[in-house]
Amino acid sequence: MKTGLSVFAGTASQELAADITQDLGIQPGACTIQTFPDGELGVELEQSVRGHDVYLVQSTSPPVEKHAFELMLLADACHRAGAERITALVPYFGYARQDRRGSRRQALGGRVVADVLQSGAIGRLVAVDLHTPAIEGFFSIPIEHLSAVPLLADAVRPLVDDTSIVVAPDLGAVKLARSYAGLLDLPMAIVHKTRVSGREVTVQQVVGDVKGRSPIVVDDMLSTGATIEAALNAAFSAGARSPSTVVVTHGLFVGRADEILTPMGIQRVFTTNTVMPRQNRLPLDVCSLAPMLAEGIRRLHGGESLQDLYAAARARGASAGSGSDAR
Repeated sequence: MKTGLSVFAGTASQELAADITQDLGIQPGACTIQTFPDGELGVELEQSVRGHDVYLVQSTSPPVEKHAFELMLLADACHRAGAERITALVPYFGYARQDRRGSRRQALGGRVVADVLQSGAIGRLVAVDLHTPAIEGFFSIPIEHLSAVPLLADAVRPLVDDTSIVVAPDLGAVKLARSYAGLLDLPMAIVHKTRVSGREVTVQQVVGDVKGRSPIVVDDMLSTGATIEAALNAAFSAGARSPSTVVVTHGLFVGRADEILTPMGIQRVFTTNTVMPRQNRLPLDVCSLAPMLAEGIRRLHGGESLQDLYAAARARGASAGSGSDAR
């Protein structure tokens, strides 16, 4: 007898989960998530999951603690209701930037969150473009690490010309920039930065010839906008020219991000729906990961490989006559 498939959504990822289940041809899992007057969270399933292969779609985006705890309560509810296997599909994994200590007295946030998540009923985690692959070492449960880079590269391709150059805004984004440069057949440059605080960075130099070129700044996330602002200022100071483009998987846009970046004259900002972007004045293109994540669930449920996941999802969409996922 084939194991049933159920997909539930936390409050951070309800739209994404709805698109995923539509692609899978199933109804979203029915559950109630509520906040009581004293601030406690409550989760209750409204359907049977006994013997099911359950997927919980929830980004741990701001407010991180609330969304992470929702995920744990969802997993516990499914476990107590008899689910056979529980997979947390966490498109954006918060605390991934806290993968090392900056001082002896600093908490290792990434490890703490990993310990809490795997201490419960979650048997496997699926994440998209983790800030650093090193975070996988914090987990003893299996992790499937997916990437939105091929999708975003396809989305930005129409804006690419002979003057374009991929720019890594810091050393941590070099590997990511190489991936984009390879897919787009473009040269790349690297900005050397120093982070002064959570909201401020300084730039030492730009490695690579950006003179007369249009920068495409790529990163895994856009949080406060400080890193992107510093990278663009450095590129323009080194002779780069407009238009500029920004490509990030996770568009958090916290604090004054749009206020900081709007005056930069950015042509387009490409991101995905791992986090639903806050309303802002930036020229956004939001690319849906739902087809790729649905294909991932389909394959995991069937015990198949995740190799060439995006290509398979794109081919599946083309055969179904679907258009671009960017909107």
